[in-house]
Amino acid sequence: MLKLRLKKYGRKGKPSYRIVATDSRVKRDGKVIEELGFYNPFTKETYLKVNQIKSRIDTGAQPTDTVKDILKKAKVIDVV
Repeated sequence: MLKLRLKKYGRKGKPSYRIVATDSRVKRDGKVIEELGFYNPFTKETYLKVNQIKSRIDTGAQPTDTVKDILKKAKVIDVV
């Protein structure tokens, strides 16, 4: 199953995250299929490739709870 999840990177104690599409069986920082955005929890900075995210969701990718919250705040997906 394809998942939209966060991939951690950055310094120790100051993480940043990339929003990626990956197989659900792969490790958190393992091989990704596509990078779809960026999220920094300290500055609340986000960058999203909206068209690519929508196409991944339309083809059946499931976002994790955290990614779903980020997408709702950015109004990429409808609030259910």
